[in-house]
Amino acid sequence: MAMMNNPYSPEQQRSLHAITRRHFFGKSAWGIGGMALASLLNEKLFAAAKSDLLGFNPLTPKPPHFAPKAKRVIYMFMEGAPSQLDLFDFKPKLVELDMKPCPEEMIKGERFAFIQGVPKILGTPHKFARHGRCGMELSELLPHLATVADDITLVRSMVTDAFNHAPAQIFLNTGSTQIGRPSMGSWLNYGLGSIAQDLPGFVVMISGGGLPSGGAACWSSGFLPTVYQGVQFRSQGDPVLFLSNPAGMSAQERRRSLDALHDLNEMELNATGDPEIATRINSFELAFKMQTSAPELMDISKEPPAIHAMYGTEPGKVSFANNCLLARRLIERGTRFVQLYDRTWDHHGVSADNDIISPGGLPKKCLEADRPMTALIKDLKQRGLLEETLVIWGGEFGRTPLNEARGGSKFLGRDHHPRAFSLWMAGGGIKAGCTLGATDEFGWNVVEDRVHVHDLQATILHCLGLDHTKLTYKFQGRNFRLTDVAGEVVKKILA
Repeated sequence: MAMMNNPYSPEQQRSLHAITRRHFFGKSAWGIGGMALASLLNEKLFAAAKSDLLGFNPLTPKPPHFAPKAKRVIYMFMEGAPSQLDLFDFKPKLVELDMKPCPEEMIKGERFAFIQGVPKILGTPHKFARHGRCGMELSELLPHLATVADDITLVRSMVTDAFNHAPAQIFLNTGSTQIGRPSMGSWLNYGLGSIAQDLPGFVVMISGGGLPSGGAACWSSGFLPTVYQGVQFRSQGDPVLFLSNPAGMSAQERRRSLDALHDLNEMELNATGDPEIATRINSFELAFKMQTSAPELMDISKEPPAIHAMYGTEPGKVSFANNCLLARRLIERGTRFVQLYDRTWDHHGVSADNDIISPGGLPKKCLEADRPMTALIKDLKQRGLLEETLVIWGGEFGRTPLNEARGGSKFLGRDHHPRAFSLWMAGGGIKAGCTLGATDEFGWNVVEDRVHVHDLQATILHCLGLDHTKLTYKFQGRNFRLTDVAGEVVKKILA
């Protein structure tokens, strides 16, 4: 039987072969849905939406809901959860009962991460004293912080919903213990935009080695457009991975290639109206600007000797001190939200570098953090920046008033405790020299001015002029917000 002649020309055949099965289903799915939708909607709406996206910058500054007290945030996150009972919440009763068996009724029905059997009471081995005109009671481990007691608010009545590190860190940052929600910095950039022209509006820096237990989910944009997610900066080497041009490519060649990409992306944006393409265009442009701005920002060697002495910084090294100084430099250049993660505050008492009294344990972490975090407060204040900068310091939960003694360890340490922990705040919109809340004589439960994590989040947004109930984003059929369906502004700590 003779073969039929192919009715298509060679050029037509090449076009048909180019339409793959995946291409066909992808295009036809949109086409069928588009035909149905076009019969219901005015097609001019689509043209308007697409044209609006051309040249659209999702980080353009937006007005707040009401006049803010703060314009920016520096959040120092002590990953691992510092012991509030050894730093901020002195309990004489624990010292009195130190190493005596815990009353069984106290732990009946309780769940612990590691404690087993009937543990012993653990009083703090560190001395406390009152400081400043306000008489704030602080541990001897924080002598520098004691000098700014009249500038901060100490919250001793925090509670959370999680008692393991990863979910607790994600919860404090996103308002949910599960991965997938936008982080606090992402919500702020979504709600207010960014005033930084050549740097990200949300920057993350890490000291202490490795990522936090919650990983990059702690600064993810979740279901918000990816332009709002945090950008991790490194204080050694390239500030941002893959930011530098590859060998052999000049700045002029990079500019030409970006211009070509911009034209291609704009054509696709015009065809599809996908807002993620607008995000991509802006990300490329920001990255090009950062090739100049980021190295200049990260070079702290030009800071005066007095500033290095104040912070304890060492140019070229990775440290919490360096990151504190970099945080100040970032907000000076317009970054809205800076988050500093400092790792290894998880003192269970399983070794000499993991307990609350050995020089390599909690005292070492306090020595590394106390000076620079206090210097940051003083430096912001002397530059007139503290009034409009909200500064926060704390971990993801608290520690038990019980000695963990995991596996019979002789070192002193505390297990995780979600029902009571402490943090401090300062600056924009926050009272100075204030202590809020109280726990019972064992530091077990909050008995006065309970502050839930959602309340903290609502208060942070309030300081920046945002109503947490109105800052929403529709996803999967409902409006989501940072505080989920809860949260109240803590008015007692507002200036």
